[in-house]
Amino acid sequence: MILEKDAYTHPSDARHWKFAEKMLDFLNEISERRGQPNRWVARYSIEIGGHDISRSTKFSTLKDTLEMPAPKDVSGWVDTNLDSVRGTETPKDPSKGYVALLGWSINAIKAAQNFDRRYIVVAPDWAADFCEANNIPFMPWDFSRLNDRSFEIARRLKDDGVDVAIPLFEETVEWAGAINAVLMDQPRMYGQSILFRDKALMKRRAQLGGIRVGIFEEAYEKDDIVRFMKRVNQTLLKLDGDPDDPIHVKAFDKAGCLGHRMIRDIEDIDKIPDEEYPLLMESHLDGWEFAVEAWIHDGEIKFLNISEYVTLGYSVFVPATKELEQWREAITQQIEKLIKTFDIKFGQIHPEYFLTSDGEMYFGEVAYRPPGFKAFELIEKAYGFNAYQASILVFDPKSTKQEVEAFFPREVDDAKGYAGCFGVYPRRRVVSKLEMPEETVGHPYFDTHELVEPAQETVPERSAFGTHWGLVFFVGDDPIKMRDLLKAQEDLDFYV
Repeated sequence: MILEKDAYTHPSDARHWKFAEKMLDFLNEISERRGQPNRWVARYSIEIGGHDISRSTKFSTLKDTLEMPAPKDVSGWVDTNLDSVRGTETPKDPSKGYVALLGWSINAIKAAQNFDRRYIVVAPDWAADFCEANNIPFMPWDFSRLNDRSFEIARRLKDDGVDVAIPLFEETVEWAGAINAVLMDQPRMYGQSILFRDKALMKRRAQLGGIRVGIFEEAYEKDDIVRFMKRVNQTLLKLDGDPDDPIHVKAFDKAGCLGHRMIRDIEDIDKIPDEEYPLLMESHLDGWEFAVEAWIHDGEIKFLNISEYVTLGYSVFVPATKELEQWREAITQQIEKLIKTFDIKFGQIHPEYFLTSDGEMYFGEVAYRPPGFKAFELIEKAYGFNAYQASILVFDPKSTKQEVEAFFPREVDDAKGYAGCFGVYPRRRVVSKLEMPEETVGHPYFDTHELVEPAQETVPERSAFGTHWGLVFFVGDDPIKMRDLLKAQEDLDFYV
């Protein structure tokens, strides 16, 4: 026999157990009168954020003692700054889209809570307690595993009524493509996501679209890099005794700076661990490197920010200086060509380019997710709009052209100032404490930092870009002062 009860309540609430106890006591009396001890099942259903989750508990006989599980205490995870805890979350508009945020980003969650779109966070199991404690719609998923259950996440989201999946990190771009292919019934979207993940395929697609790229090849072992370096320098007509031009190697499917190494000689090649192969090899491009953050709706650019790198892997600020902004029209044309080549209809992209001294632009790579170095946060400081909400807006298939255009400010003209950040890496091999330089915290542009005390005294050798220990943020009204300030941070010790 089965005892059923719907208890639409919090999973830690014991009311459904109280009901089960009373009913089992009643059935126990009847059973004892008939002399018929049986096996019973108490089944209940819980609804959490719109998700119906069934549970069953089996009892060997009606006389068995019902053991109530102790409610899990998640109170230590409560964040009183979240709108979902304070009761100030923006009401959701059921006529608008329902989005799935793939990956864990507390800033993205805060943005979604303060926006009118329904949302659900899809993240690993370790986020479950935090989400339960803070009333955050949540679906657990392990993005590191691809197996025969991979289609399940798309089916679950579709059954739940989700309209679109939004990748928050490089590792979730491919997942978003696969999920959106199901949600939107567009199988090519998965193949498109592969182009954003595999840098070699990405550059070949760019070439097919008439976009200028440097020389590149794949490397599967050390000898491949040696041959490539020799061929590149032979192409550049180097003579015996001339210094070799460097080349770059990158991971196929990681965020731009991660695994990025500049190779100047054979000794640099020997430092690459075997487990990092295969790699993408690229010729070195001299020029002004910059990045773009573009929001696209119905195949059109709705907002285009130019981020100016001061030193790659160390510092960036927005908007760019007038020297770089004067190329905005040409940059916009390049982004439009990129959108056409990669057949991008909606979303947010983060491409990188090189501008040479003669005005030519070379494509570096493009990402289909928020950029690193807290660029979204920098854009918000400079312009005032929330970049995560902007992404939700352009991803949502139910957004109208009018509301998208009304959301964004005018590029450059509406900027309130300039915002930049510097990635700190210890300059000493042995450190014991964090000590913020007076030249940094005493500067009128200093905003905040996210540095913490060192967890270890010995500083590992920096083998690649993108391995900073934390960011320092600045806000000011002069782009030249901002650029010089960020450059000056490279000569300061933050860890001593």
